[in-house]
Amino acid sequence: MSTRRKFIRNSITSLGVFGLLGPDAIAQVGNAIQSSVSQKNEVTFAEDEFTWSKIQQSFNIDRSIINLNNGGLSPSPSMVMESFKKDLDYSNELPALKMWKHLEPKIEDVREELAAEFGCDSEEIAITRNASEALENIQFGLDLKAADEIITTDNDYPRMLTTWDQISRRSGVIIHKIKLNLPVNDDELLNTIEKKITPRTKVIHVSHVLFSTGQILPIGKISKLAHNKGIEVICDGAHSFSHFPFKHSDLGCDYFGTSLHKWTYAPVGTGFLYVRKDKIKKLWPLMAAPKKLDDNIRKFEEIGTHPAANHNAILDALEFNRTLGINRKAERLRYLNKLWIDRIKNYENVHFITDVINQGKSCGIISFRIDGIDPGRLKKYLFDEHKIYFINVKIGNKQTMRITPNVYTTKEEIIKFADAIATYIKK
Repeated sequence: MSTRRKFIRNSITSLGVFGLLGPDAIAQVGNAIQSSVSQKNEVTFAEDEFTWSKIQQSFNIDRSIINLNNGGLSPSPSMVMESFKKDLDYSNELPALKMWKHLEPKIEDVREELAAEFGCDSEEIAITRNASEALENIQFGLDLKAADEIITTDNDYPRMLTTWDQISRRSGVIIHKIKLNLPVNDDELLNTIEKKITPRTKVIHVSHVLFSTGQILPIGKISKLAHNKGIEVICDGAHSFSHFPFKHSDLGCDYFGTSLHKWTYAPVGTGFLYVRKDKIKKLWPLMAAPKKLDDNIRKFEEIGTHPAANHNAILDALEFNRTLGINRKAERLRYLNKLWIDRIKNYENVHFITDVINQGKSCGIISFRIDGIDPGRLKKYLFDEHKIYFINVKIGNKQTMRITPNVYTTKEEIIKFADAIATYIKK
């Protein structure tokens, strides 16, 4: 049975009102999307509340709280959870046979589908449990020596910076953390990186999307700069895959790690690692693998006993995104953010840490501050009084409010958030 047919089958009982439409429920939803798109471009489609209301119903979420923290972790569509739960139950009937022998081999289907979405060879994709596991396979797997130099930034993900710090303490590798001026200017960033490069520079480690502000960085240009000087590039793609459209060819990086329980909507505990094929043999896996796997991407999956249901449900999440369309998804996220940004941007004490002016520099993640207002108190007020949930991220020595809506977020919820912020500022 093809992935698409499996998607349709699993959707019958999981799409709310669409369950009444029969076995072709998701197909009809897809047709509704295509019908709307045929009459509008992707930007105006982002404002089609009728069609988006159908998409929103494919998520079974707590509507008593407005969740604007989807950057850390996103709920999965109901059809993904149904597939996930079904495989968990099937595994539990006789784990040694049904999980190991029947379900685990489907990881090869997942590998092929992820490779197709990322635009690479399937033999360059390893299934991991999150971006941190994927990236630490690279960081700890490289043969680095004392006085070798790594270039990264002060706004890369804390766990990855902690990993470099430990490697430095252990082996004497020198870590250069570039201080980013936010919002980031691409030319300034490239110039700063180039000035930091020395004959000892081995790796440039940079995020595709800054976790703190959501700004999209010019990875393709960074890779070109690095490769011209014989330097490898690690791209932290925790917040980019399935968030907006791109392929590996746009990045040109040697290594890439991402989580799939964020913008891909797969179950918690899913991610993937990309390693360029000619780099696999030299990279040590985080957990030991036999010598026969030296040049096999699967050596990075030698993690011991683990559930098959988690990674198999990635197939359903990928199909959901394909039906939705990553271009349409990205435009909807930008539209939702623009709604609240436009309602508060003219207050003199509101400052955006993300570049919200240049199209393509941001998408679903926006960070901002309000002078004279404590972010912690505002966060507590919005939750206590309006049941609006988001997180604050520390940038430098200041707390910043990070807002991340998703495709299930309604226009009304976004306007309620914006109005609550405006009211608080006025008070």
